[in-house]
Amino acid sequence: MTLHVQVHALCTGTPQPFKDDETSAIDKRPVDGPVAIRRLGLAGDEQADRKHHGGPDMAVHHYPRDHYPGWAEWLGGHDLLMLDAAFGENIVAEGLVESDVHIGDRFRLGTALLEISQPRQPCWKIEHRFGRKGMVKRIIGQHNCGWYYRVIEDGTAQAGDRLERVATGHARWSVARLFAALYDPAHEASAEELHEIAGLEQLSSQWRQKAAEAAGRD
Repeated sequence: MTLHVQVHALCTGTPQPFKDDETSAIDKRPVDGPVAIRRLGLAGDEQADRKHHGGPDMAVHHYPRDHYPGWAEWLGGHDLLMLDAAFGENIVAEGLVESDVHIGDRFRLGTALLEISQPRQPCWKIEHRFGRKGMVKRIIGQHNCGWYYRVIEDGTAQAGDRLERVATGHARWSVARLFAALYDPAHEASAEELHEIAGLEQLSSQWRQKAAEAAGRD
């Protein structure tokens, strides 16, 4: 099925003071004009914690702007939601959510080719950025986690370009379903599902290993 949306903004950030001695690049800002997209992500985009962020399987982050109204209601409004990339995303777009896309789906953005590699695992930095506890719990319950792409073909893109799906990956495993299976206790995966997840070729190795370890405990 053809699926495409228009990109509102492409955003990058560099590590900045965040909490105590911690730094973070979650505060991303829109790029003016074309930006190169390479194996490790958008030119000019950096990560402070390279153990948990960045690398080829977490090169480009997409968090659906479709979720912002729900967050605004839950938070009682928040100034960050008036900005692009409130959740530290590289791609700001509306019209694609986690239930619409699958692990391994490929998207053309400008001249770059991207492939969905894994959901985004939420962490405490989201709650610190917004100054509100309970956000991670809400993400886990609603499966509005966002996702990462790996870069299959380098290229360039800019705000206003289309993000168009050109191939469907593991059609049984939407980002929402896979995230729920591994993180939401209300949707705990069966042993059979865990073995299936561990064998998804286009899923990042880190998430395949997580599924395999969970399957081994059953």
